[in-house]
Amino acid sequence: MLNTTIERITRAESVQASARWVRFVFAGRERFGTLVGGAIAIHSGDMFAGARPTGERVPLGEVTLLAPTTPSKIIALWNNFHALAAKLSSPVPAEPLYLMKAPSCAAGPDATIARPASYAGKVVYEGELGIVIGRRCSKVTPQEAGEFIFGYTCVNDITALDLIAADPSFAQWVRAKSFDGFGPFGPVIATGLDPRDLTVRTLLNGQERQNYPVADMIFQPHELVSRLSHDMTLLPGDLICCGTSLGVGTMKESLNTVEVTIEGIGTLANAFVQGN
Repeated sequence: MLNTTIERITRAESVQASARWVRFVFAGRERFGTLVGGAIAIHSGDMFAGARPTGERVPLGEVTLLAPTTPSKIIALWNNFHALAAKLSSPVPAEPLYLMKAPSCAAGPDATIARPASYAGKVVYEGELGIVIGRRCSKVTPQEAGEFIFGYTCVNDITALDLIAADPSFAQWVRAKSFDGFGPFGPVIATGLDPRDLTVRTLLNGQERQNYPVADMIFQPHELVSRLSHDMTLLPGDLICCGTSLGVGTMKESLNTVEVTIEGIGTLANAFVQGN
């Protein structure tokens, strides 16, 4: 899967982002930098505040890619696309509906995710656009929000579906979405993109299951960041999963490969295995 990821990261340069940031391990050390062709230009300092190029470059094929940031919180939207709301006969919400995923569920590109031993029900994929915050953000307007968005990434918001309504007295959204590995994102954070031009495409075992425009989003990224910032302070590296649209499905095979592609960002590929 690594070689496939390298090819698709390189191919994503056909849509130009200002920069595509990665976090990785090389020679036993965690580093970060920007993609330049098939290499990484290594940076020092803080990705979100004054990152400086060191002048070093390392071939992409010689590193292990990590999730591109370590968020203090992961916020996941529900019912944020007109097409899915219409299919489910759900009313368009007046304000963002969201839950929190445990930061410990984060996983990087090419990670293999195992079914939790404590859960035997359906597990579904959800291909999504992710917003990465770049500056401390509190009570900003939609017009100001772009100054606080560092960039965009691909997300697979994995969900243990049967857990949500297993107890009629309490909907278990956080548990259903926070098992270890249930929050893969990456492979990069792309800056300088207009999210309204993007399309999210999800393949399950090589078959296209999702293909939907970000423009169909009920709360677009700038408004979403603004509204969330009035509920809680957003910190550099925080991840907002924008919600999904039509085509969510169950991973049924013993070994499943899910690929979430957003042109200009790349392809997030992960395996989900049924055995523990």
